[in-house]
Amino acid sequence: MYNKGIEKGVVHNINDIIDYVPDSIVSKTILKKLTGVIDLASYDSGKEMVSKVYPFDTFVMLLEGKATITLNKTVNTIVAFQSIIIPAHQNYIISAVDRFKLLTVTIKSGYENS
Repeated sequence: MYNKGIEKGVVHNINDIIDYVPDSIVSKTILKKLTGVIDLASYDSGKEMVSKVYPFDTFVMLLEGKATITLNKTVNTIVAFQSIIIPAHQNYIISAVDRFKLLTVTIKSGYENS
């Protein structure tokens, strides 16, 4: 079934859209179009996601908590309101130092290397 995201034209509090689930990673699509997708995720402490390699750059911003994002064996620690862009075609690992919520934005603009 196609996930239409959240209701349009209505004010939303991002922290109310997704909750933590013990010992889990939870994700929710906010907006999905042919040209890109906006997702939210929550990670419980100690949880880790090994990369899905995408042909597009992905903007990642932590909304709360603390995480590490490993790109090319370089570990980047980020906290609330910090962000990183995961380059297209990169392997990466996202790990929860503390439980956290994050927002990701992927814009499917083409396969350019910019």
